[in-house]
Amino acid sequence: MALEDDFQKAAEESKQLPERPGNDDMLKLYSLYKQGSQGDVTGESPGMMDFVGHAKFTAWEERKGMAREDAMQQYIDLVEHLKGT
Repeated sequence: MALEDDFQKAAEESKQLPERPGNDDMLKLYSLYKQGSQGDVTGESPGMMDFVGHAKFTAWEERKGMAREDAMQQYIDLVEHLKGT
């Protein structure tokens, strides 16, 4: 199975995890998914008063320069890890 197929499968499985991941893992999932599906972050960061939006933007921005394939594989690995806990 191709990496992109595994990535899409992991994205579907992430919606059915046995427990909701903690905030750190949620930000990892978000940023790896965005980097794997869209590449480097674009646009401007939300304002500081948009705490969630700003945290998401910052987490994605920290992945800047990471290859999409690496982000996809790390996302798949993280989902597999979270399924086992």
